Amino acid sequence: MPDKARRWKASLKDSDKPAYLALADAIAEDIRSGRLTAQDRLPPLRLLAKELALNYTTAARGYAEAQSRGLIDSKAGQGSFIRSTTAALSNRSARTVGLVEMTMNLPPEPQEPALQSRLRRGLMQLAEQGDMATLLRYQEFGGNAEERDAGARWLAPLLPGLSIDRVLICPGIQSALVALFSTLVRPGEVMCCEDITYPGVKALSAQFGIRLHGLPMDADGVIPQEFETACRVHRPRALYLNPTYQNPTTMVIPTSRRVTLAAIARQYGIAIIEDDAYCLLPLKPLPPLATLAPELTYYVSGLAKHLGAGLRIGYLVAPDARAAKRLISTLRATTIMAAPLTVALATRWINDGSADAMLHAIRRESQARQKIAAELLPRGSYVAKPEAFHLWLRLPPPWNRIDFATHLRTRGIGVVGSDAFAITATPPEAVRLCLGGAATRADCRHSLELIADALEQLPEVASTVL
Repeated sequence: MPDKARRWKASLKDSDKPAYLALADAIAEDIRSGRLTAQDRLPPLRLLAKELALNYTTAARGYAEAQSRGLIDSKAGQGSFIRSTTAALSNRSARTVGLVEMTMNLPPEPQEPALQSRLRRGLMQLAEQGDMATLLRYQEFGGNAEERDAGARWLAPLLPGLSIDRVLICPGIQSALVALFSTLVRPGEVMCCEDITYPGVKALSAQFGIRLHGLPMDADGVIPQEFETACRVHRPRALYLNPTYQNPTTMVIPTSRRVTLAAIARQYGIAIIEDDAYCLLPLKPLPPLATLAPELTYYVSGLAKHLGAGLRIGYLVAPDARAAKRLISTLRATTIMAAPLTVALATRWINDGSADAMLHAIRRESQARQKIAAELLPRGSYVAKPEAFHLWLRLPPPWNRIDFATHLRTRGIGVVGSDAFAITATPPEAVRLCLGGAATRADCRHSLELIADALEQLPEVASTVL
């Protein structure tokens, strides 16, 4: 301990970084130099804090940072140890340095060399063959015919025979929701949604002065009787649904429930906003509400959840060509246009089959990570689907969502508590875990191991152990 303490204390003194980051850097340097090797035990936190003249919280954050970088492992009652030095010092994605990203719901990134080469080839071909002058100009609002056709073909497994005059290109699903919320619901009017729903709905509704009415759900989604009652009592202007791999619960509305909800919306003349961001992930997708009540439904999907979060391309399908033209003016006012280079790349990848190949790879990677979750997390403690890249973890008492998320943060893991999703005043004791943020399956496993350990401990015990 004295040699480590002197060395680490000098490193902290010489570093211009916060002490907890400098401590993690010092551990990494000792691994690189061979002074620390796999399975070496690290000093207990309280002793370390005393030797380095740090407070306990700072020392704990230093170990948490080292753990999030993959340098060390911590086991309840056993202390902290150096991980495999090969794994610890491998070239890791920048997003795993610091907090392990399990908060943003992004697809995992398959590392298959042939697939990566294929995607790069499409990008290079665009650079070599594309009309760069045209791509740097303003584009046709809502996309040109080739771009809309690519979107229609991408959605063809769910919306066969889709006419391109109903398809609009948007810079991501969120921009499509901005256009729809601002067009379909006026300030002060009511929009129905799931009682546990996508946080973007809450944010946009607050921005536009829309009154959200959360509808109670069962295992199959929104309860039809509750929707029918809301239609009679509150007279909503629209119904927002995220029917496939719902964010955050991963719930899928079965076909029979979709038929019933569509019939109620038709009876009361309620517009449906169908946010189908995850629509193509299931191996056996269900018919969208847009096929059950096409005259009422505004269907939204995109590529961010199917190919990569940075590919901000959304496809908005209006009930008819006339409705699509009305929406163009709103899109022009709120977003101008989707980035031409991004749209051109997405269109190329759809046309040459690269997008399908990426979708299949993401499905496989999601399935692999869900298997890891099933292996590590207690049976019955969470809800998930095989091809989804998030899960909904119900917390056992006496854990609550705030303490659990706070505890995981001290271990270098970020999750989202149910408050972010709840419309009612009493959120459930649950958190959403996103499996796609970890750079590798090993990172995903490591994070899930820490979460499983926390679930087995009482909050008072967990707070004293790293």
